[in-house]
Amino acid sequence: MRRVASVVGGGVLAIGILLFGVVVFGNRDQAPVHVLNGPGEAFADLCAAHERTDPSAYNSDPPTNGPHLPRLPTREQLANDDELLQALELGNVVIVYPSRRPPSALRKLQDDLAGPFDPELAAAGQAVILSRDPSIGQITALAWRHRLRADSADDPQLRAFADFWLGRGYAEAHGENCPPAG
Repeated sequence: MRRVASVVGGGVLAIGILLFGVVVFGNRDQAPVHVLNGPGEAFADLCAAHERTDPSAYNSDPPTNGPHLPRLPTREQLANDDELLQALELGNVVIVYPSRRPPSALRKLQDDLAGPFDPELAAAGQAVILSRDPSIGQITALAWRHRLRADSADDPQLRAFADFWLGRGYAEAHGENCPPAG
């Protein structure tokens, strides 16, 4: 009888240790990539390799992610897709608009969330950049892998998009098949 109790007690102890290990060590096993879900339309990750690419290879228009040359934006009017993608990779939110001047509602949104354009703030990935693109049909907010089209400059979804994605660039929103940027 003692032998049976000893075997049963040992088995219970072994199961307890096993369960303890699963609970303690299992909680430490985290996925290496945490893909964020937030406002706007999400696009498949083309990664952020710093190399030339064919613009037709992008999966969104304007592009929201993909290979590009690392060109920091030095002024609010972005010169090309390389500046746009570098800004998004760093965590900036870019809002493109078709009119000659940014609508006052966009300036207010920019001022409220990040203040006027500053190259150092943009290099830190903390800027809301307003950039004119006469080829687009409507105001479009961009973040790494995300896009939101708005019917008007005072659409409350623009603020929600910019507020959520500001500061969340490639490092936080890239896909699991991408290497570290750089």
